[in-house]
Amino acid sequence: MATPPSLLILPPPTETRQVRAVVAVLAAACALLLGSVVLAPPASASSAAAVSGPELRQGSTGPEVTALQERLTELGYWIDGVDGQFGFHTDQAVVALQKAAGLDRDGVVGPATRTALDEGVVPAATTTSGDLLEIDLDRQLLLAVSDGEVERVVNTSTGSGQPYEGSDGSERIATTPTGTYTVFRDVDAWDPGPYGALYRPKYFNGGIAVHGYPSVPAQPASKGCARVSLAAMDWLWESGNIDVHTTVLVR
Repeated sequence: MATPPSLLILPPPTETRQVRAVVAVLAAACALLLGSVVLAPPASASSAAAVSGPELRQGSTGPEVTALQERLTELGYWIDGVDGQFGFHTDQAVVALQKAAGLDRDGVVGPATRTALDEGVVPAATTTSGDLLEIDLDRQLLLAVSDGEVERVVNTSTGSGQPYEGSDGSERIATTPTGTYTVFRDVDAWDPGPYGALYRPKYFNGGIAVHGYPSVPAQPASKGCARVSLAAMDWLWESGNIDVHTTVLVR
């Protein structure tokens, strides 16, 4: 299991409003310097069942799954709704949490993942102003960020680092280059390409895009694009988080 990064704890609700503000600023500054994750407030009473109970995985159903989905939503992990059914998108949100916490990426909610839920582990942004997307290559996470606050966390899969044959016959390495880019083109449909069709792609670096795909593994697996689930891509379009001219920071 990977060693979790340094953690920052947001102040408890009993402190004064002024002290909370000061500590929050310091926490954000440390997160920028250390590349850490931030701990949100502990689970509320409504989602307390998410951090205790049986092991949960795809196929699980019932109130324990509902509590899990509510807690993931509360922390900002994107999910397509709270319905008490542990399906593909709940699995994607759990894997995103496990990535942020440095846990095994198996999509199973066991003791370690419940602890991360209870502690409120969320990834920290590295930017402090503006609305943009950050793609964290180490953790394989896509973050919707506004003025330094992570509003949504989406599971992603980027360049695999493996060799492949380019459309011109040359050997290439599947990478997602780091840097700051801008979304310059989008296609509101399946966009045919040399390596397969991309769902509603948002291009930000040549032929590299954030796009929907039926399969989003826990590890890097693409030719260089940032894959998200089909429903997550629909949400990115509808939320306005990835409009043309949006900044995309790959780090």
